[in-house]
Amino acid sequence: MEIVAGSGTSQRPPVAEGRRDGPLIVTEDLELLDDLLRLCAAAGAEPDVHHSVPERRGSWESAPLVLVGDDAAARCRGATRRRGVLLVGRDQDDPDVWRRAVEIGADCVLRLPDGESWLVDRIADVVEGVGRQALTVGVIGGRGGAGASTLACALAVTAARSGRRTMLVDGDPLGGGLDVLLGGERAEGRRWPDFAASKGRVAGGALEESLPELHALRVLSWDRGDSVVIPPEAMRSVLAAARRRGGVVVVDLPRRVDEGVAEALAQLDLGLLVVPGELRAVAASNRVASTVGMVLQDLRAVVRGPYAAGLDEQWVADALGLPLAGELPMEAGLLAAQDSGAPPGGSARGPLARFCTAFWERALAGGGVS
Repeated sequence: MEIVAGSGTSQRPPVAEGRRDGPLIVTEDLELLDDLLRLCAAAGAEPDVHHSVPERRGSWESAPLVLVGDDAAARCRGATRRRGVLLVGRDQDDPDVWRRAVEIGADCVLRLPDGESWLVDRIADVVEGVGRQALTVGVIGGRGGAGASTLACALAVTAARSGRRTMLVDGDPLGGGLDVLLGGERAEGRRWPDFAASKGRVAGGALEESLPELHALRVLSWDRGDSVVIPPEAMRSVLAAARRRGGVVVVDLPRRVDEGVAEALAQLDLGLLVVPGELRAVAASNRVASTVGMVLQDLRAVVRGPYAAGLDEQWVADALGLPLAGELPMEAGLLAAQDSGAPPGGSARGPLARFCTAFWERALAGGGVS
């Protein structure tokens, strides 16, 4: 058990996928109730309010989260022991708070107003049915024109084709737009400038539903206006929301690392550095790897030909001091296919799609990164 002010680490109760129930609130303290209703509204939740343990069979047990006011702790004695019970109040110096928490089997003791931000996040998790976070993969070019954006799109298209929830995030404002590469520059939906002022929590479901849907995946890209700087707070909020609903998230990142890119790197499970098999490209990639590696621990090399004399994919990876994620195959007719509206990786039998399929099979084996 723990006492929480601004943050906490108590375990969540199991939440069924798709569930959108709000928390159960048990209190007769009108001021506390007003605060809890306000916090539920901020999290987009509709709570069930009672003065004591609900008489309706199963209501206490099935609620995804139970918020018990200090005033109601005595009335909740004897209720079924379960996870996800929080004892909430305002008195910071109450010596009996621990006894009451133990009596009702509370996971933690929460004091307002200090714990409001943490509680809103916890309630919002309940509303969104949060489970396992998305496997998040970043793709970075070792030099300009390395093919990182093409690989990022192909990874996303391949993941979506296999039925996984997939989001593709364009983290490079100077890259021309991944929606263009996917043939969806006119598709309706929000772009990065709409999220530039985001702070705090962004709802994962609302984010996903607001974005253009292309080739069975959601894409967050750029509009055709002037370049917009994405503050680190906005990058943190948007990527956290993208990851919260599971599946996979692919992030196409620029070679330069500013504060916003550093926030993106901090949320990656692994990064893929795309390196052409040339000595100058290896030299440039080494500088990129050194900078990225200051934030991202798991960075792997994806090497593509043609190769300079004496070089192969393993030599390049060894020269960079990185694990080899694989050799990116050449795909004849790729540019012509894109001109006709087919996305990178759009042909399931093509070498690029086969490479991406094999990558996901390894990365998602057992639900984790291999």
